[in-house]
Amino acid sequence: MVQNPIFAYVTKHLNTHKEKMEAQNQPIKDTEEYRDHIATIDDRGKRAWIRPKKPSGRYTKWRTIVSWILLAFFFITPLIKINGNPLLLLNIFERKFIIFGILFPPQDFHLLVLAMLTGIVFIILFTVVYGRIFCGWVCPQTVFMEMVFRKIEYLIDGDYKAQKKLAEAPMSSKKFFKRLLKHTVFIVLSIIVINTFVAYIIGIENVRKIALEPIGQNFGPFMAMILFSAAFYFIFSWFREQVCIVACPYGRLQGVMLDKNSVVVAYDNVRGEPRGKKSKKAPIEGEPVMGDCIDCKLCVAVCPTGIDIRDGTQLECVNCTACMDECDTVMDKIGRPRGLIRYDSLKGIEEGKKKIFTTRVKAYTGVLSALLVLVSFLLLSRSDVELLVLRARGTLYNKVDETHINNLYNYEIINKTTRSFPVEMEIEGDFGRIEYVGGNPPDSIREGVTKGTFFIIVENEKVKDRKTDIKIRISSNGELIDKANTTFIGPYR
Repeated sequence: MVQNPIFAYVTKHLNTHKEKMEAQNQPIKDTEEYRDHIATIDDRGKRAWIRPKKPSGRYTKWRTIVSWILLAFFFITPLIKINGNPLLLLNIFERKFIIFGILFPPQDFHLLVLAMLTGIVFIILFTVVYGRIFCGWVCPQTVFMEMVFRKIEYLIDGDYKAQKKLAEAPMSSKKFFKRLLKHTVFIVLSIIVINTFVAYIIGIENVRKIALEPIGQNFGPFMAMILFSAAFYFIFSWFREQVCIVACPYGRLQGVMLDKNSVVVAYDNVRGEPRGKKSKKAPIEGEPVMGDCIDCKLCVAVCPTGIDIRDGTQLECVNCTACMDECDTVMDKIGRPRGLIRYDSLKGIEEGKKKIFTTRVKAYTGVLSALLVLVSFLLLSRSDVELLVLRARGTLYNKVDETHINNLYNYEIINKTTRSFPVEMEIEGDFGRIEYVGGNPPDSIREGVTKGTFFIIVENEKVKDRKTDIKIRISSNGELIDKANTTFIGPYR
């Protein structure tokens, strides 16, 4: 069985530390115990609540800015329209997708599939190079939990010590009021978020109808929104960080995608060990020289998933940078350089150099580039209207009179826009003419498919072969829209 390189690296340095402590006749602490349990479950198997210290620092500041930009995009986007279309609509029920105001009907489903494949490859490449930076900076779970619900909790209940004291205190009017206020805000916020999320699926107008019309007229959708709001409230008021630890598969997949060159939130054990309190006295000869880590455990106190980053990369770590900010603050206070906990690769810590563009990264980059080129080409060559012409099944040519013959065709006009307009079809070149069944040229149906039948009538002398390739042009108000290829069947010559 191939051993995980991250596990092997951490084990190697922990064993080295163990040997040092043995040589100095120091008591040895079992630093591997963290692998036996998760921080959210205590020794009795019950829920252990994580109440992290409120983070602050340069990375927290930038993460907050990024989060507010993402939240503004989330809440404002359903209100934006381009040419009458919403900026973003993912209506899976009606198979109607609008991205940046462009309608993608079921006929363009292959483009969405390719776009999703490209996104998956991009996430894999990003994880291989930069670890779980997605989780810490842009994942909706982290953004809502750490930048919205957790901040509301700090505002109402106070920092981690005040929260712990409040949790252990008996019920009182003050505690009841704080609990009532906090959960009322959580419920209202959950309803707002779910209404906004549903607007991406059914449109803001339908959300307004469900909210304003009598419940009986939209009972099913109304109950669905209530249930989704309850689920959202449950996740962020009770389940919380366990989504990342237990439910999310991405944390487990990182063990497959990461290697020693991946940039992650990492503790520099070479610089930090052996850890311990610093003495102002000059070191005595023969005593071990202490590392920069003073074992204050503030990196553990500030972690939203309750891990100790000094144990190495773990699936619970979401790369939120809170421990980096807290450690930098401590290093400033003791006069040591920042970056004891930093963005770095395991190889960078071990050898003092980073190598990002490995063979695997280059391979993923090549695949991603090919997919981007393909998707870009398909998007640029995509037309708003598509014409499909097929000769009627089981038919040959018919004799119209002594000098003309005809073929019968079925056509489909796929209109991907939100407007209807008249169209005309003609044969490219001087080959014959089109005669519609019903007499009049068709009108395209907005966001739909127009079907019909027509004859192509050709003079006998123009049919030189048994099968003749022809092109049908479709235009609107004199502007060419699309072309379709078909064949004309004539008599044997």
